[in-house]
Amino acid sequence: MAVPKRKMSRSNTRARRSQWKATAATLTTCENCKAPRQSHQACPQCGQYAGRTYAEAIRTDAVETR
Repeated sequence: MAVPKRKMSRSNTRARRSQWKATAATLTTCENCKAPRQSHQACPQCGQYAGRTYAEAIRTDAVETR
């Protein structure tokens, strides 16, 4: 197993980590209802993906608690 020989400085650590960033999700338009949706996922408005209806488009904003 590789073990570092010396402690990596704070500036070198931060310089390396500066390249590791999150990217924004790519949005496409739904072919059925023209709403924006994420690629390779069912549309949140109409529930269709690749010409098939997978689920009813029901939004659940609040989670029910007991």
